[in-house]
Amino acid sequence: MHALLAISGVIDRINAFVGKWVSWLILAAVVVSATNAIIRKLFNMSSNGFLEIQWYFFSAVFLLCAGYTMLRNEHVKIDVFAHMLSKKKQIWIDIIGIIFFLFPFVVAVVYLSWPLFVTALRTGEMSQNAGGLIRWPVFMLLPTGFVLLGIQGISELIKRFAFLMGLIDDPTKKTQQKTAEQELAEAILAQKEGEIK
Repeated sequence: MHALLAISGVIDRINAFVGKWVSWLILAAVVVSATNAIIRKLFNMSSNGFLEIQWYFFSAVFLLCAGYTMLRNEHVKIDVFAHMLSKKKQIWIDIIGIIFFLFPFVVAVVYLSWPLFVTALRTGEMSQNAGGLIRWPVFMLLPTGFVLLGIQGISELIKRFAFLMGLIDDPTKKTQQKTAEQELAEAILAQKEGEIK
């Protein structure tokens, strides 16, 4: 099990690295969007390439960060009843969900999307919009993102079994105490309280 935990740690580091760097594409999308809007208003010019690159950036963040989101235990969960169960039962629900829902979904998406990517790469498929971009990079995001999500699922499965064996602490516990939004809200409140005094 210790060798599996080491593999889990490697997977976690890969998705943490990808997630932290790919999240910068949000800033890139904002810059491209603002630049496009300024050029359109000042010079009455625009390009479908600007619009499509924003979509590519958003797709990259959404797809490539799915594994990172799972690593941080930030995926949306509907646990109306699960929170009333013991931690071990919650972990078993996670294990069943990963094995019977996540893995088949990942395999199906990778299996179905890989031929789309290969065809687009081989043919040099371009967007049908005037000034549009080449398509294979965005098609590549789908299998890549789901592979990252799938390997993170393997890591989470390892951690959950290790928890059940008593080898590690609760893998579902949030590691970050406060979100960036919470820290910003607290800083704003502290500043306002300072101004009132």
